Amino acid sequence: MHDDIRPGRLLVATPMLEDPNFRRSVVLVVDHGQEEGTLGVVLNRPTEVEVGRILPPWANLASGPGVVFQGGPVALDSALALAHVPGTGEPLGWRPLDGIPAVARVGLVDLDSPPALLEASAAQFRVFAGYAGWGRGQLRSEIDEDSWFVVSAEPGDVFSTAPEDLWRAVLRRQGGELAFLATFPDDPTLN
Repeated sequence: MHDDIRPGRLLVATPMLEDPNFRRSVVLVVDHGQEEGTLGVVLNRPTEVEVGRILPPWANLASGPGVVFQGGPVALDSALALAHVPGTGEPLGWRPLDGIPAVARVGLVDLDSPPALLEASAAQFRVFAGYAGWGRGQLRSEIDEDSWFVVSAEPGDVFSTAPEDLWRAVLRRQGGELAFLATFPDDPTLN
């Protein structure tokens, strides 16, 4: 397990992280800078709100489940979108993320651009309300306090069709102690 923070890596909440905003969450790092801090989106918090209710023009592109995900506790009234664009081109309105395996070709979508620009290119598309953000040095401190594991993302993580299982699945595939933590009970006091 590497603990270098960069776009395309996953932050996986340790079982000890009790903050309700991040308990058992898997966060994709979207941007990271020494001065600016870190921005990410929670991948495993689907809401019951369909994309068509919030962003009707983008509804047909939404991957299953076709709902808005709660990307984090910051700016819940704003939206951010990610899309998987196979092939080699870069359609207008899409910017690839660094750090995710090249086969995944995941990038940020400019939601102000016309959906038609991405329609023929996007194999998968997901919308997030809000984001997770950390100021300069804040995330490093939380990692040092054993709140987060930093691991590699796999192509299927961002658009998982079973987001409720993602936390356990990501830990399990790490092997060793992290795989064991995937069995950690939801409420350890009942153990």
